[in-house]
Amino acid sequence: MLKPDFFHWSGGRCLLLMAFAAAGSAVSCATGSRGVASHGDRSRRPNILVIYTDDQGYGDCGALNPEAKFETPNIDRLAREGLTLTDGHSAGSVCTPSRYGLLTGRYPWRTPLGGGVLGADAPCMIESSQTTLATLTRSQGYATAIFGKWHLGMEIEGTKGKRDWSAPVLDGPLQKGFDTFYGLPASMNYGVLTWFDGDRATEPASLWTRKKWPDAEIVTTPLDYRMAPPFDDEPIAKSDIEVAPGFEDVDALRITVEHAVEYIEDNADRPFFVYVALTSPHLPHCTAPEFRGRSTMGNYGDFMLETDHRVGEILATLDRLDLARDTLVVLTSDNGPENNYKDWQRLYGHASNGGFRGGKRDVYEGGHRVPFFVRWPRMIEANRVSDDLVGQVDLLATIADVVGANLPEGQGEDSVSFMHLLSDAPPAPAAREWLVNFGRNRYAVRYGRWKLIFAPNKANKRALGAPRELYDLELDPSESVNVLDEHPSVVEEIQRHASESTAALVSS
Repeated sequence: MLKPDFFHWSGGRCLLLMAFAAAGSAVSCATGSRGVASHGDRSRRPNILVIYTDDQGYGDCGALNPEAKFETPNIDRLAREGLTLTDGHSAGSVCTPSRYGLLTGRYPWRTPLGGGVLGADAPCMIESSQTTLATLTRSQGYATAIFGKWHLGMEIEGTKGKRDWSAPVLDGPLQKGFDTFYGLPASMNYGVLTWFDGDRATEPASLWTRKKWPDAEIVTTPLDYRMAPPFDDEPIAKSDIEVAPGFEDVDALRITVEHAVEYIEDNADRPFFVYVALTSPHLPHCTAPEFRGRSTMGNYGDFMLETDHRVGEILATLDRLDLARDTLVVLTSDNGPENNYKDWQRLYGHASNGGFRGGKRDVYEGGHRVPFFVRWPRMIEANRVSDDLVGQVDLLATIADVVGANLPEGQGEDSVSFMHLLSDAPPAPAAREWLVNFGRNRYAVRYGRWKLIFAPNKANKRALGAPRELYDLELDPSESVNVLDEHPSVVEEIQRHASESTAALVSS
């Protein structure tokens, strides 16, 4: 039997030892169909569109939360016309790890960064040899593009305040399989605020800014700030960030979607993979003026209305170009809601986390169980709902099946295809048994109805001594009662199953 202490700290890197690492690989190799697709013989393979919202909680849409205090008709349309995955999870509970898992099919805790977050200017978290959704689809003849927030690291020439804005950025989206990039290097509350077109800044970020709070009478929470003009010629504080003179935070969603729409129009006659990484509803809640005051839930509700509207603009483009039937659309979020979800509950009675425990950064369900919708009218029957366990890491294996490709050996090792869910055939047995999540220096191992939470013994002193927790999510989805002591056999079974998976992998 494996002992509970199966993490160790080595050279500043947290490594999950063979039990769960190999278990995840063994499961993916055994159940992922890896290119066994019935669609590879089509004269035109489906377009693929991934819309990634930022900090949108499970309860931040009407399709999953009928009591939501704002309307999301376009996001709800995806649920109505496609498949809702009610047990879908991001790879982490903060943005950089989740984006890594989404694009690579690999758990982010396998990397040196682990569960941390990169700044705007940093070596890219994705290694050059790794297969991504972009490299996979491009190898099959797809046009590939990303619009919006990258936040996986890119190397900008020079240092903060001393940049060479005429030089190309290195190790960014164009080096990870994307033909086209128009977006921002990281979140708007820190980093570098200028738009990048390909590998070049469209305007030098020559000025400085910081978080700015609006007039007191319209502040609804302590986190309701902006990154708005006026900007300064010199930094005032060490934490100030670089900003281009013409940058407006309220334009971010409009600009992102306008470029995505134009790209889809220009590539309507060939298969495309388009990744639209929206900057909302992440802080700052910089709602465009025309959406302010339109909800009954303050600035956050207004921002979600704008988010849904921008999703609708993309879907309308597919309709107008007669592409909807042959486009696989995925909409999901990088993690649960920011801490101000508590304010929304208190002020408006709105549960951004969908009634689950916790939110962003947490290892509990509210941190990583997120909205997850898939629409593909040619294949997916409308109004379908699945409670199968699915992770965003599974997109790589699934899309490999969709396009009829084989993943290279050793790539996407944590990705398990859910291709069996993308049809109107009778439900198949769940393909994924295991899922590992990370938050606040603790790991959560999901196995069926059970979820075991524990801290690596040497990974971080803040996590030392944290009690292990076991939850029966079937009976207790809010994770309110730790049943560890009542079910020692369950913990043993999780560990035993991991040991058997390891042995199977070694002997194969």
